[in-house]
Amino acid sequence: MTGEQYLDSLRDGRRVALDGVLLPDVTADPGLGNAARWVATGYDRIRSGYPDGVNPIYQIPRTVEDLRARLDLVQESDVTVALTSAVLALLTAAPRLATANPAYRERILHYFEDCRRRDVRFAEVITDAKGDRSLPPGKQDDPDLYLRVVDRDGDGIVINGAKFHITMGPLVHELVVMPTKRMKPGEEQYAVACAVPVNSPGVTQIATSPHPRGSDGRSHPVSGRHTDPDSIVIFDHVHVPYERVFLDGEVEESAVVAHSLGLWERVNGVADMARLGDLLVGMAQLVAEANGVDRIPHIKDKIAEMVIYATLVRAGLEASIAGATHTEDGMIAPNELYANAAKYHAAAHYPVMVRNLHDIAGGAVATAPSMADYDNPQLRPYIDKYLRTMPGVDGYYRMRLFHLIRDVTADALGGRELVSWLQSGGGLFAQRTVTRKHYDIEAAKDLARRAGGLLDGAEPASYPDGHG
Repeated sequence: MTGEQYLDSLRDGRRVALDGVLLPDVTADPGLGNAARWVATGYDRIRSGYPDGVNPIYQIPRTVEDLRARLDLVQESDVTVALTSAVLALLTAAPRLATANPAYRERILHYFEDCRRRDVRFAEVITDAKGDRSLPPGKQDDPDLYLRVVDRDGDGIVINGAKFHITMGPLVHELVVMPTKRMKPGEEQYAVACAVPVNSPGVTQIATSPHPRGSDGRSHPVSGRHTDPDSIVIFDHVHVPYERVFLDGEVEESAVVAHSLGLWERVNGVADMARLGDLLVGMAQLVAEANGVDRIPHIKDKIAEMVIYATLVRAGLEASIAGATHTEDGMIAPNELYANAAKYHAAAHYPVMVRNLHDIAGGAVATAPSMADYDNPQLRPYIDKYLRTMPGVDGYYRMRLFHLIRDVTADALGGRELVSWLQSGGGLFAQRTVTRKHYDIEAAKDLARRAGGLLDGAEPASYPDGHG
């Protein structure tokens, strides 16, 4: 698609509410419209590089080079490119799902080809409302608190429920629905995976967006241009044709799609956070220089800590690519150990990096004047006089630098990012669990036995003392 075709495709009768108002056209809303236009520029940029071909986000990675190219594209693009991991998750899970029903694999392949032909974008629809979290799905006081099949006919199934935290839900075309966790016998109605067009009858989205409201967008250099809206998606007796159903009651396979999505979601997150880590370092160094504190030892130490953070996140990304493995269908997938360990490290230490940045920058991150203040001819001389620090660092430059840091880390967008990076991809516990599962603990135990001479008939091995 071209960017204009993408924007036109969003005017399809979808039901999206923002700030209590049902929007007749999401592209006409100031916040959602900016986000949509940002995606549209990405469509045009990709199309300019592939004028007669298929969008490269639909290339199934078969080699390490393919995987690297895909993750490079994720870092350079809007988030809807990363969200195509929803269909990669289906492809990754297809061989396992075929053991439950061979038709599922064929449906997934047909769905993928259809979406590639139409060049559409997706939302990953996984997290249920959950209700009382001490109770399983079937014992909630309202059975719809986990999305479920409530009816079926000769053509398909009917689903009820709601899914939370749906990134870019208002601005995509397809909702890829999957169970939030492994279901147990007796919970067959909740073991459902399917694909639903956003404008399907019975689908309503309640959107949120961190874009600035009622203020000068120039004081929000990032969120004033584009943000990633989220939504709660409600399914109220939504009919799904069987050709779009990829799991229907097979509890043994209910966690397969979510697990596959978790892998792609986490490696995409690592790719994004590698870039974000570099941005944090860049902002810290610029504001330290502007404040005249870049040579102070404790400031240099904080920036060094941020550099190490950014480097280790990128190293984890590189390891997950280099150690990639092939699925049964020949698709290459990131290494689970390194992808999960890197995502955990990136998310767990991100708040500390933000703290370092705020400590270096100072309180003006929160209190710097706005661009409207600077436009006032009576106020501008004071801003120029008192925000400057040295020759080459005038008040305007320093004010804009504070705006950038605030917008990315300390305002509506920054608050969303702080929560999002912690929770995306399943939260820290999920990454710890998968990392432990894929770590070679037996090799580590064997190393310890050899170091201690605990193996019968074996000489103690050399201790890795790190002294070269």
